[in-house]
Amino acid sequence: MRVPLTSRDFLDRAELVYGDRVGIVDEPAQPAPSLGEVSYREVARRGRALQAGLDELGVGEGERVAIVSHNSARLLELLLAVPSSGRVAVPVNFRLQPEEVEYIVGHCGARVLLVDPELETSLKGVRAEHRFGTGEEYEQLLRFDVEPRPWAEPDEDATATINYTSGTTARPKGVQMTHRNIWVNAVTFGMHMQVSDRDVYMHTLPMFHCNGWGLPYAMAGVSARQVVLRKVDGAEILRRVDQHGVTLMAGAPAVWNAVLDAAADWDGEIPGRDRVRIIVAGAPPPSRTIARVEAELGWEFNQIYGLTETAPLLTINRPRAEYDDLDPEERAKRLSRAGVPSIGTRMAISDSGEVLARSNTVLAGYWENPDASAEALEGGWFHTGDGGSLDEQGYLTISDRKKDVIITGGENVSSIEVEDVVFSHPAVAEVAVIGIPDDKWGEMVTAIVVLAEGEQATEADIIAHCKARIAGYKAPKRVEFRDELARTATGKIQKFKLREDFWAGSERRVN
Repeated sequence: MRVPLTSRDFLDRAELVYGDRVGIVDEPAQPAPSLGEVSYREVARRGRALQAGLDELGVGEGERVAIVSHNSARLLELLLAVPSSGRVAVPVNFRLQPEEVEYIVGHCGARVLLVDPELETSLKGVRAEHRFGTGEEYEQLLRFDVEPRPWAEPDEDATATINYTSGTTARPKGVQMTHRNIWVNAVTFGMHMQVSDRDVYMHTLPMFHCNGWGLPYAMAGVSARQVVLRKVDGAEILRRVDQHGVTLMAGAPAVWNAVLDAAADWDGEIPGRDRVRIIVAGAPPPSRTIARVEAELGWEFNQIYGLTETAPLLTINRPRAEYDDLDPEERAKRLSRAGVPSIGTRMAISDSGEVLARSNTVLAGYWENPDASAEALEGGWFHTGDGGSLDEQGYLTISDRKKDVIITGGENVSSIEVEDVVFSHPAVAEVAVIGIPDDKWGEMVTAIVVLAEGEQATEADIIAHCKARIAGYKAPKRVEFRDELARTATGKIQKFKLREDFWAGSERRVN
């Protein structure tokens, strides 16, 4: 017997087994009317009403529904309900400029566009055949008086979502996630993180980003309570961890740095100590951050590696029993690796040092971009574009984006390694290390630094700190201080923007 693996399975099970349980706690402070606490039975009922509303509009199977929204219960139910009907959900980064949103809506051919009320004015020029706000207009779209048409022939290889890459270079590409991709990612993620119905998950990660890493599906599948957080704020995260008994969160290192900063001013015991576990990805966090999370917050640190193109789970690094008796520094060092392949995933390193992956979570292709699809999947492997290495235990370490390797004086330098050392200076709040053209060295290792509030340090201080800890050729030869670093919506530092100041006018970005 072969039963198609579809995204509908997760909410169906939640409704059947835990229908009366609170499934979603909506953000109370938002421009749309908050849904408050919603049971999984009600989430499923609303999802069917949405599908019936789309039926009435004549939006059929395979057609695209785009959503531009901050985290909200309605965005979460859209991610669950739209693909379950055979349609395709297209969650869009709410931080994009109007022309970028317009490009995505047009490129995917969305017939329906749903827009967060906070974005109505800025995105008023972005049109689709059917457009609704995600407040009262959305509620009017729902049809509770009629059953929706069932998906005629459920197909696990059908596209469930199209997730556009952040577009840090050129136009964003639409990553086609199939129902099989989503299903396998959710189940393996839930298994590796040992998620259960006793968990309370808070959405500190933007849901638009890789479908919230697929965790909305995993959490619905085990009927864990899902708490919506609209905007990241360190102190507010601590408050809600305390208020809702949160046990699990996910996000980029910047999120946890904000929590660490807020914890310094928190009155009393840090909420969630010995209860909360966090999942970190987006950039290899400095080992100092890992040690601080476990020591200062008392939260368990877990790291994953993956991309939008891989749903995203490829590798996972969890605290093993063998780490229990290690000193904090050594434990943090081991947890700083990207991890070992998730079950069903195979990893390899190409002759050029690129990380390659084979998995059921790898994209079907890029929407209407066969050339990019063929390049990414050449040779039956997904080409990540990251440089890295695998050790004898199968642990992956990401050394850099391949384009971020700095070649100085004929030697290769990993910017991530240098960033880790610079960040260990107590006065440093944020850092990005790049290579800039230099007549003597070819490329000069350069650190762009944001100092912590109230702290002081000079260029000489930072360089001396690094030379005491890594080989001299790896240490920055130049340090520039900035008030902030350019970041994507998911917290990744946009190094290409930092490089532009130094490489402007050059035809190549190597020297």
